[in-house]
Amino acid sequence: MPSKLPLQIVTLMQEAVMLCCSGNNDIQRKTILGESMHSVIPPRTTPLVMDTPIILPALLLCDFGHLADEIKKLEEAGAKALHLDIMDGQFVPQLTYGKVIVEAVRRTATVPIEVHMMVEDQDKTAIDYANIGADIVTVHIEGLTRPEDTLATIASTGIRAHLAISPNTPVSDVEPLLSHCDGVLVMSVEPGFGGQVFQPSAIEKIRRLHELRTSHGQDFYIGVDGGISTKTIASVSQAGACLLYTSDAADDS
Repeated sequence: MPSKLPLQIVTLMQEAVMLCCSGNNDIQRKTILGESMHSVIPPRTTPLVMDTPIILPALLLCDFGHLADEIKKLEEAGAKALHLDIMDGQFVPQLTYGKVIVEAVRRTATVPIEVHMMVEDQDKTAIDYANIGADIVTVHIEGLTRPEDTLATIASTGIRAHLAISPNTPVSDVEPLLSHCDGVLVMSVEPGFGGQVFQPSAIEKIRRLHELRTSHGQDFYIGVDGGISTKTIASVSQAGACLLYTSDAADDS
């Protein structure tokens, strides 16, 4: 069945642009992933320019029998980056895909890709995804035993190292690590399940991260994943999120 994501992504992107133009988000224009792209990333990959909130569509709902076509549709619809959920059926109940799919996406996509790891042994396996062409590798603080070392290992490949926090994890758990990462992903639903309702507590976490970033003079990016729709995009953007991950909740119509 053809993916319905492209049209939904356009709708959300238009809202994001309108928010920035109206001054509701203080994102400064920055180019990320352009100067430090890993050597295996195709030269044609378009750098991600952070001058508006960026929508990252997840590939979970795409037709994997026609992966290249699905990626092309998303890019033609205006997607500036793609989001891949890696689940092993252990860290979270759901099982999705692994390195083979990420490599296939990398060969096809002309935009940056972000890998969200929801697997066991993230300390050991994060480097694998950095080495096969991910532009951002996001690891869960709940799944790390050596967070500083793992973040440093990811960053040593020249890509961005991001942390994710689940709904029950407070911002204070990652506060000591903010100087060691390039971004924090706030989960606004429980990881591993689609179609969940957005948890409003995520907005306060985003605000707190924004406050910490400002007060410490840092420049890490803030993302949010889960229940992002035309009803929630304004509130999370205004709170300070600039990377907005969406899949089956992209449209409320």
